[in-house]
Amino acid sequence: MLQTAVPILASLNAEETINFYTEKLGFTFHSNWDGYLIFSRDQIQIHLWPTSDETIPKNTGCYVNVTEVSQLYAEYEPLGLIHPNGKLETKPWGMRQFSILDNNGNIIHFGENISGEK
Repeated sequence: MLQTAVPILASLNAEETINFYTEKLGFTFHSNWDGYLIFSRDQIQIHLWPTSDETIPKNTGCYVNVTEVSQLYAEYEPLGLIHPNGKLETKPWGMRQFSILDNNGNIIHFGENISGEK
């Protein structure tokens, strides 16, 4: 029944967030409705809503299921985007994953299912 979900994260500055997601993460920017931002890359979307409370993005994040996680890691690692505790590794729950912090402080985990289970 359910097919996809769209994470909605917090943005502290629309212009800086647009630049970060397009220039660093390779997302396509679609719209800005009074600071509410919409981006996509491949089959996923990420939305961000405006806030001036810096504690919110420091306490939120999302998990993005991907294929070819090693290739994505190789794209982001030279840009200095990898979270200090989020280097690419295989987790006991059957995911190979890494983490980044966006320009606002939201954590985004990118993971590939390597368990063989769907």
